[in-house]
Amino acid sequence: MAAAVAASHTLRGLLTRRLAAPVQPGFRFNLRPMSSSALHEASKADPTEAPGHSYESLRVTSAGKHILHVQLNRPEKRNAMNKAFWREMVECFHKIAEDSQCRAVVISGAGKMFTAGIDLMDMASDLIQPQEDDIARKSWYIHNLITKYQETFNVLEKCSKPVISATHGGCIGAGVDLITACDIRYCTQDAFFQVKEVDIGLAADVGTLQRLPRIIGNQSLVNELAFTCRKMMAEEALSSGLVSRMFPDQETMLDAAFTLAAEIASKSPVAVQSTKVNLLYSRDHTVSESLKFMSSWNMSMLQTEDIVKSVQAAMEKKDLKNVTFSKL
Repeated sequence: MAAAVAASHTLRGLLTRRLAAPVQPGFRFNLRPMSSSALHEASKADPTEAPGHSYESLRVTSAGKHILHVQLNRPEKRNAMNKAFWREMVECFHKIAEDSQCRAVVISGAGKMFTAGIDLMDMASDLIQPQEDDIARKSWYIHNLITKYQETFNVLEKCSKPVISATHGGCIGAGVDLITACDIRYCTQDAFFQVKEVDIGLAADVGTLQRLPRIIGNQSLVNELAFTCRKMMAEEALSSGLVSRMFPDQETMLDAAFTLAAEIASKSPVAVQSTKVNLLYSRDHTVSESLKFMSSWNMSMLQTEDIVKSVQAAMEKKDLKNVTFSKL
């Protein structure tokens, strides 16, 4: 049905007119995409902070056209997640969601590892000593606190731009909560993943227990990891489906992550972001409900000019990197 609508008389007529338009003499398309190494060098050569993104625990920079690089930026503390982090991630991704120039995001960690998880020393006052005497009021306080912390990673899913995590070294505790909320996960061969919460006397409560089973599809393995807090090494993470690719070192991994982000960013943002919205909806609903949602969604999205531009590029054998899509 979608194909039939997309190939309507209006679209055919518009395509015909556009394809028949004369090409300027001497004009040639440059179909050669930027190499992955060039992309990575460009990202390293431009360390300028992205406009509107100034944080204590994060560093946000441009990593190429339509791509933002979000770094956990407390390397001296192994990127442990302090109070500022839990607040700033929400602020950061609300801004990214509203940024019409951004089409893909890469998340990585500065320093020797991705993250050591929650900063217990910084967070202890919030978690252990709520300022209430009444048990019911203490419980309300803690409930609201947990809900607020859950939103720190929910915003990664709510942001319609695809988010790619690039993990090196340790990804411990809340780090697993973070990456399971991302759309695509890469890691280095020295990476390990550890659901650490049971070792500090609590159950993981900001996403891992809800998302990890759906990602790897092996409840027995999830239970083993959560009950024992053992390390899942990179090879096992790859074979279980937690990550889709593994790389020899961080530089190679980031190179690949930025290349992937550039590939995603070159395509119609209407199509890509619509796909993310519907993939997440389908995860939490039946096939029947998801198809109904898809019909309602695409009855408007199929009217985008991006279809005309994408089909025209295909007919001309033109790389989408040379097609200009409007901001979204």
